Amino acid sequence: MIPALDLLLSTKPLYYKHIDYVRIIDAFETIKPHVKIPKVIHIVGTNGKGSTGRMISHLLYKSGFSVGHYSSPHILKFNERFWLNGHDCNDQLLNDAHERLYNILTKEQSNELSYFEYTTLLALFVFEKCDYIVLEAGMGGEHDATNVVPKVLSVIMPIDYDHQAFLGNDISSIASTKLRSIDKRAVIAPQIHHEVLHVANKIALQKDAKLYFITRETSSHIKSIKDVALENLWGDFLIDNAITACEVLDVLGLVCDVQNLHTWIMMGRYSTYASNIHIDVGHNLLAAKAIDKLLLQPIVLIYNTLEDKPYRQILELLKPKIKKLLIIRIDSPRALKIEFLENTLRELEIPYDFFDGTINDEDEYLVFGSFAVVEAFLKSKEVK
Repeated sequence: MIPALDLLLSTKPLYYKHIDYVRIIDAFETIKPHVKIPKVIHIVGTNGKGSTGRMISHLLYKSGFSVGHYSSPHILKFNERFWLNGHDCNDQLLNDAHERLYNILTKEQSNELSYFEYTTLLALFVFEKCDYIVLEAGMGGEHDATNVVPKVLSVIMPIDYDHQAFLGNDISSIASTKLRSIDKRAVIAPQIHHEVLHVANKIALQKDAKLYFITRETSSHIKSIKDVALENLWGDFLIDNAITACEVLDVLGLVCDVQNLHTWIMMGRYSTYASNIHIDVGHNLLAAKAIDKLLLQPIVLIYNTLEDKPYRQILELLKPKIKKLLIIRIDSPRALKIEFLENTLRELEIPYDFFDGTINDEDEYLVFGSFAVVEAFLKSKEVK
């Protein structure tokens, strides 16, 4: 008997202290003869994977291709992870794909695969009839579940410090782990660490891969993208992401119509929830630096964090822009203990309270800190 998809996934922990690098390879070899895999664009990096992946998918879809975008995590509903031709996949499509996948894998494989590993394989069945799949890596690159699939192009987003327990404690180590996922072609988005470029060139030589380095100065689309950004109130980071997305189509030999980006949207990427409320799923220092540039006046920060994030550095950076901080409680086994957050806020002399759902019309709000923070905010029934 096949367990329901939500029931099967509920038995799998979302987070692991140790990663098994073999089981996903074995599982992929099992399903490979039974699924037709479209052209895969693989996105790796620390920040911007979701928004850039959706831009690429949106541009391809608007150009007439059938496109699936696999991203993670979701904010409100599991279906958000599987975007197909402009919409989140429906339950029927997901359940049909689950039945096929479960029947092909052994029971032992189905039970042992992690939540992310199982959903990655599920995406291959969900998007089987597409022309392109845009696969977003979880936290790594070389050993990420998404890297078992051959790809036509890799996209390397900005690489910064994150998940050091798994990826290494310096930029070169982190970059090496992520960049070893490339096959024969890779688009390298604008980077903040010069070491990333050195590592990229070294690995490209080893793999005989061709690299396409992106800069604003060399992009043929920059003027049109800046016009779109101005009209849609984008920050600099979305301009860089759009440049990268357009370069992907250029490298693939496809026509890129920048005007199609006017209809691009993705929840939680400094998106407008209300006239005085912005929400962003960013959770690391690189994301905080991007947000800091967008804040033109003091804001009320609705915030919480996971325990492995550099929350003190983030709060120190944003402090000059914080009028008051409201701690929102989040449901995550990785959530920072409230007393640690309170102690840090007192040390930094940032005025704070707890979010009770009240929103004042005269204040500007930013909801920021993680996917769990945005989820908690959106689920709050008290928000007016």
